[in-house]
Amino acid sequence: MSALFTSQRRQAPFAACRYVIGCAFFWLSSSLLLSASAAAQTTLLTNVNGYTMLQGEGAGSTRERMHFSAIQFTGDTIDRLFTEGDELPADDNMTVIDGEGKTLLPGLIDAHGHVLSYGLSLLRVDMTGTRSEQEAVERVRAFQQANPELSWIQGRGWNQVLWDSNDFPSADSLAQAQADTPMWFSRVDGHAGWANQAAMELAGIDASTPDPDGGMIIRDSEGRPTGTFVDTAMSYITQHIPALSLEDQKMALRQAMLALAEQGLTSVHDAGVSSTTLQAYQELLMDGPLPIRVYVMLAGGDDQLSDRLAEGHFTSADNTLVVRSVKISADGALGSRGAYLNEDYSDQVGHQGLLLLSPERLTQLMEMSMQAGFQVNVHAIGDGANMLVLDNYEALIQRTDTHAQRHRIEHAQVLRYEDILRFNELNVIPSMQATHATSDKNMAQDRLGEIRIQGAYAWRKLMDAGAVIANGSDFPVESPNPFFGLHAAVTRQDRQDQPPGGWFPGERMTLGEALTSFTLDAAYAAHQEEHLGSLEPGKLADFILLEQDVFAIEPSQLWQVDVAQTWVGGRQIGE
Repeated sequence: MSALFTSQRRQAPFAACRYVIGCAFFWLSSSLLLSASAAAQTTLLTNVNGYTMLQGEGAGSTRERMHFSAIQFTGDTIDRLFTEGDELPADDNMTVIDGEGKTLLPGLIDAHGHVLSYGLSLLRVDMTGTRSEQEAVERVRAFQQANPELSWIQGRGWNQVLWDSNDFPSADSLAQAQADTPMWFSRVDGHAGWANQAAMELAGIDASTPDPDGGMIIRDSEGRPTGTFVDTAMSYITQHIPALSLEDQKMALRQAMLALAEQGLTSVHDAGVSSTTLQAYQELLMDGPLPIRVYVMLAGGDDQLSDRLAEGHFTSADNTLVVRSVKISADGALGSRGAYLNEDYSDQVGHQGLLLLSPERLTQLMEMSMQAGFQVNVHAIGDGANMLVLDNYEALIQRTDTHAQRHRIEHAQVLRYEDILRFNELNVIPSMQATHATSDKNMAQDRLGEIRIQGAYAWRKLMDAGAVIANGSDFPVESPNPFFGLHAAVTRQDRQDQPPGGWFPGERMTLGEALTSFTLDAAYAAHQEEHLGSLEPGKLADFILLEQDVFAIEPSQLWQVDVAQTWVGGRQIGE
């Protein structure tokens, strides 16, 4: 099997040569890679404590774990694994590297993240982990003092559920920072934002501003906006923030990919990429392979979506950029009470959350994407949104004959029992994030009550029903560190070992299942299991070296694992 992929055009050449230079590059790079492949360097990495889950007969099947002591690869493709007792080849033309006894695993795959947002988060105010609104404001003040030239101050990561007040933040508190610079800070889940008075004045927000469809302005007792905007209401502010330039996006993407590689990720599924961001990826690709592999989900809300769909699938010659799926958002998030529930929130009578699209528009986008031959990945968190999306899949998959596309629900967080059974029946993949459970445990039962919580973050119930779970983090909502996710999946505890025994511990995964969800099953969710997800001859040489043996340490220590090296396609990243 060749490790080199080519464009897969359904209706037209890639971008109809939208970027002439880029098209020429792709054709040229393909021929160069093909000619270079025959003379590619062979490398033997010895003295490793290697593990891989083998492919097995199909996704979701019981996977055998293999242990090996050396791996040989030529160029970007694995030639052979060696177990204890195997004679190693003697070849003066081969590069031999001593692995120093480190643990070697297949490269880990995050099946749901936001690469541009993560890159930007590295360049903005980080409010993650703040324990009070005042602490968040102090971070703003420090950042503003260090960056006085900025025309906007932006950031992300606040979570009022972690604050003693448990209240949404206000513009009044931000007056402690410089008041005449507009400010905007996204909630940890990206479904609410916090503005200062200058930003609201710039946007013309006052008590007469209506709540938009699918959104809400938080108001005081007299109806005046307090500074927090939920879901579609966020656009009142964000439309006034200067757009990022293409160069800004390229810088943020590259910084993000290198940072992700440092944490052991060799591939990510980028959930919701605009046409401009796709162009930034394409231009980065002209300088050579991307640092890690990116599986693009086109943004369902992009104005040029129909054009992107008409261009068909695309896979770069080096397989570091793949475009063949669409991300659509059905509802909001649980923490901001934007997730759409079938019945009222247990802690807010009369409120069921928000649908971000009308049911008719949701169906239209899903069917349009399916008809174009794209995998459809729909964000759905509340049980009402999940039911609606599954109803659509049940009707549309048959109508469009796309059962083999492995359509997905992103998050699949709160489910009715009868809907849990439908994932396997419809060949729909729940793309879930283990750390969401351990982050949300402090508020989820308050939002859902004792009955609905039984179908929330229900990994074991889904697996027992035959579903294939693709794991991820939803970075930068959560840390992209995949070992945080492995730890949460296996222990159902946070990194302070709480709660004792785990939160609804019956939903835990075994370590083998969790590792498979971050490797083979995440690859399966992107139609890439023939090339990625396990270390086997003919597959791509994506792997990581660790300082600790994940199968020998206590599960409570999984989140502390250190990544020593990350290799993508036979290249060490960051070397």
